[in-house]
Amino acid sequence: MNALNVVEKLAEWQRLKSLVLDSVASPITRRVYNMALDEFMAWFQQAPRSGFSKATVHAWRVSLEARGLGSSSISIRLSAIRKLATEAADNGLLAPELAAGIIRVKGVKATGVRVGNWLSLQQAQDLLSAPDTTTMKGQRDRAMLALLLGCGLRRSEIATLTFAHIQSRDGRWCIVDLVGKHGRVRTTPVPTWVKVAVDAWTLAAGIGDGRIFLPVNRGDRVAGERLGEKVVWQMLQEYAKAVGLTGIAPHDLRRTCAKLCRSAGGELEQIQMLLGHASVQTTERYLGTKQDLVYAPNDAIKLRVES
Repeated sequence: MNALNVVEKLAEWQRLKSLVLDSVASPITRRVYNMALDEFMAWFQQAPRSGFSKATVHAWRVSLEARGLGSSSISIRLSAIRKLATEAADNGLLAPELAAGIIRVKGVKATGVRVGNWLSLQQAQDLLSAPDTTTMKGQRDRAMLALLLGCGLRRSEIATLTFAHIQSRDGRWCIVDLVGKHGRVRTTPVPTWVKVAVDAWTLAAGIGDGRIFLPVNRGDRVAGERLGEKVVWQMLQEYAKAVGLTGIAPHDLRRTCAKLCRSAGGELEQIQMLLGHASVQTTERYLGTKQDLVYAPNDAIKLRVES
């Protein structure tokens, strides 16, 4: 099959897409890859293309840059396309030399310190206090905001959090064996104020097992057994707008959690474990950390050299 048919024939496209998604263990990565592949397909169909080749994928990368996407956003999209090329070649749908060319398409090099959104302590408090806790929905939403701000959970983790995750460890409440990005497992300490917010919601909702967060209908009653990630996003937009914050995403609250921990004296390695990052460099990017050459930390070392 030639390179053009791989992405033009719907049946083959769906088959390849399924192969790519089935090869990914992390549900978060699977979701992002699914979005990236759909996005690529939509772009591919907008205009005549030379086929599924290195030149086409390079043009795709250029279009992503033109949209002003960040280096990490472009890299994850290209990663999905490289995986697509690999699966196509492995299944005899794409010539190996074409797949090799696509795999060699480079991403965008990250430069400088990532520009992100971090809330101040006061902004975080205003957001946490925004829900009307006289309602069922308000109780639920405050609990979700508390976990986003106080425990640095991802929205997918909020949506799938269960009562079984909440356990006592070393004399305190924790979220135990939480499976995050790339299948990494972590245990997250739960501050008292977060547990209070979660307990207030579960008591009001009358629930004690299964998933912690459930849909609430317009009649302000619990309705349904699953809460979608999109609900977490929409919930945040509602309250962010109410307190005058713009351009805030759930991941910005995860980033804010990290920075507030650091400002309160938290150790970098402990924040890394809290968020479940594979490397401390990732945590540093979340903190927006940059090297301070004026007030360097090693200036505080009280040693001397005799003259």
